[in-house]
Amino acid sequence: MTPGRVFVLALVVAAAIVVATGILPAPSSLALVERVGPVLGFVVAITIVTELASEAGLFAVLSDRLAGWGRRRVWMLWLFVLALATLSTIFLSLDTTAVLVTPVVVLLALHAGIPPVPFALATVWLANTASLLLPVSNLTNLLAASALRFGGPFDYVALVWAPALVGVLVPIVILTGVFWRRLGGVRGRYEVPERASIADRRLLVVSAVVVAVLLPLLVSGLPVWIPATAGAVVLVVAFGVRRRSSLSVRLVPWSAVGIAAGLFVLVEAAQVHGLSGAVAAVAGSGTSLPALLQLTGVGAVAANGINNLPAYLVIEPAAAGDPLRLAALLIGVNLGPLVTPWASLATLLWHQRVTSLGVSISWPRFVVFGLAAVLVTLPLAVLALWLSAGAP
Repeated sequence: MTPGRVFVLALVVAAAIVVATGILPAPSSLALVERVGPVLGFVVAITIVTELASEAGLFAVLSDRLAGWGRRRVWMLWLFVLALATLSTIFLSLDTTAVLVTPVVVLLALHAGIPPVPFALATVWLANTASLLLPVSNLTNLLAASALRFGGPFDYVALVWAPALVGVLVPIVILTGVFWRRLGGVRGRYEVPERASIADRRLLVVSAVVVAVLLPLLVSGLPVWIPATAGAVVLVVAFGVRRRSSLSVRLVPWSAVGIAAGLFVLVEAAQVHGLSGAVAAVAGSGTSLPALLQLTGVGAVAANGINNLPAYLVIEPAAAGDPLRLAALLIGVNLGPLVTPWASLATLLWHQRVTSLGVSISWPRFVVFGLAAVLVTLPLAVLALWLSAGAP
């Protein structure tokens, strides 16, 4: 058993003990299940959709299209890759970008003779920093939208659109500035790789239709687990008919679900036993610009220290009930996890994919670049939130 699986198993066992012994009281356990059950259901369903769509060749075809649209100009291909990572994160979640878009763009760079590291870093940065705009973009957003009881996703978007825009544009500017020469500048050229072969075009078409229909449904106001589950069922049936060998229990993201569920239980138990009071003293109060900056900074430090999901859960009570403070916390835990390798699950998943493709990442440089990006992006995002909200 790998160390990662041992950790997940230990986390799940610890959570089970906390529930079984009553450390987390039964009423609190039931309330927690009611809140996070649909969230975890969405994670499972959207993962199955994206994994089967990838198996059908949808992402490979998209990679081929990107290579063609770039017209052998590296800077154009770079822009398309940035757009793909951003849109994938916004509509299909940061973990989808980390797991599925990363190998697509890294292999595209390798086959086209372009340095792969800029493309790899672009996917992991945008997987985190572009994950603020929609509730479905990040698990933390779904939890925040649930806490605020918004009438629909557009209420959430109206709150966070300005910092979300900063979270996309500022990292793109930084990445482009840092890697412009390495990508060859305006004159950089690449060779278009051969197109991927598609084993079953019917499965490809079904997958493309499911994803195309799913995207607007995720922002329609329906509980997101419903369209995601419907899409997963359609694809499972299609693969069951045409390629049953691709169906496996491995399609379910057991590790991600185990980590999330275990953290939910342990943090909730800590909250019940007084952790929220200590956190509130550090997180401050109010919606002035300095107060929002303080809350965002606490969220970012906690995310890079203990991972963004438990960081959000620990700090949420200090922000709950106030949309601006909750948005400031999301800025910290969504845009901030760029420094340490464990700051978000997406970063860990991304690193597994990158190393499996033979691309070496220097962690010291990763930390330095990430820290510089965080120090620039977070204050600008908080300022954008404060200005857009017209807060005093």
